Amino acid sequence: MLRVNNIDAVYSRVIHVLKGVSLEVPEGKVVALLGANGAGKSTVLKAISGMLRIEDGAVTSGSVELDGQRIDGRGPEQIVAQGLVHVMEDRIVGQYFTVEENLALGSVLRHDHAAVLRDTDVVYEYFPKLAQLRKTKAGYLSGGEQQMLVLGRALMSRPKVLLLDEPSLGLAPLVVEEIFGVIERINREEGMTILLVEQNATVALSVAHYGYVLENGRVVLDGETASLKSDENVKEFYLGLSVDGARKSFRDAKHYSRRKRLVR
Repeated sequence: MLRVNNIDAVYSRVIHVLKGVSLEVPEGKVVALLGANGAGKSTVLKAISGMLRIEDGAVTSGSVELDGQRIDGRGPEQIVAQGLVHVMEDRIVGQYFTVEENLALGSVLRHDHAAVLRDTDVVYEYFPKLAQLRKTKAGYLSGGEQQMLVLGRALMSRPKVLLLDEPSLGLAPLVVEEIFGVIERINREEGMTILLVEQNATVALSVAHYGYVLENGRVVLDGETASLKSDENVKEFYLGLSVDGARKSFRDAKHYSRRKRLVR
């Protein structure tokens, strides 16, 4: 459903952030993109969704395909219309609009009014708190409630692919558990294809089918989630300490072997 082929990306024409990143997200699957702060995870999502140009960034080589069609070089509004929605990490809501109005914004490109109403009810079923707060202005919501709202708003556009950037960021553990429970349900019940960027490896791998590890703008490892969970190097990387107590990079981890890039 989504294929990223060997992309390079820069900011301000000189800062080389992504270096030959390749990944695939099969239809109906959840794929996790893991890595430390500054690894380039959010930049990958922005490169896919067309948002990179807003931050003076650009994809300089490689390609991005959605459902067999190239979308690199297109604007964010065109990419949304083709069925890819990016939920960014800073939970941007229309703070002066109500919950109900924010959800309506998510369906602005749709013309099937009856189906929009049904989908609104589905969002309220996933997030009962939003149903209780439907007439409340979004600026008064808690961080967890705003995260539910941006997820619900994204669902209102009926996307083929959902890009989620750090949905657990800054949230209490119980709220994180609730959010990821809904992400798992959305994938299972709606067949939603999801690319998930998440620094919390444990929670990300609990819902993902496959994962990629990013470091310094490069994919350094990928595999089924079961194999990643049991990989000693992944454990060591996310603990951040080697056996002698010194901090190290994933590239220096013992028994590390370079993955073959996916290049079409």
